[in-house]
Amino acid sequence: MAKKEKSVLTIRIDNDLDDIIDEICERRSITKASLIRNYLKMVKYVLIYQDSILSSNNNDLLLIKRSFFKNLINRFDEEVQIDIGIELAQFINDLSRLEGKPEDREFKLDICEHYGFFPKFIDKENYILISNKFGPKKFVEAFTYKLIKMGSEEDFDKSWTDEEIGKSSSTRKTYNQKVKPIERSAEHYSFEFAKILPEKSDQVKEGKKEGKKEGKK
Repeated sequence: MAKKEKSVLTIRIDNDLDDIIDEICERRSITKASLIRNYLKMVKYVLIYQDSILSSNNNDLLLIKRSFFKNLINRFDEEVQIDIGIELAQFINDLSRLEGKPEDREFKLDICEHYGFFPKFIDKENYILISNKFGPKKFVEAFTYKLIKMGSEEDFDKSWTDEEIGKSSSTRKTYNQKVKPIERSAEHYSFEFAKILPEKSDQVKEGKKEGKKEGKK
């Protein structure tokens, strides 16, 4: 595979800003080049102006503490949590679609990570693990369902609250069939439908390997 071409970017900055960069590098034990490179990579996900921060589709963004966000969502009942989860996932889906990657699950996880939602974590069996620090269970379930399903099926049903699941056997059955929560880690949410799919090229390679094996028999 050919190496990507790289460019050299030279800029002038104030001494005060240079001192701040040096302090951050020392605190984080990284080089100045690595720090600046990390900041520059953010341009793929956010647009930073003098007085505002925008998403790549020009939505105004706000930086808040993750713990504050989770506590705020926790204040709502589960039906509202579901609504917020669906709306936030639609926002990520829109960003992914604008980049021509509407079904690229890894790219969506990259966006989520760079927006500070949760760290990108895929286990050895390709399950997506979402930190339980991101938010309460119903919010995360609705968010993940919309993020992965992308409208190919109905949205996360508002009747799939813990109360309704506990009262109705039919609701519980439908919820378990469609959402299929599974336990992969005590510190993460995970679902049977939320996996990283193998690349088509990998599938083709596997098919060729199987074909060769059959031919040798």
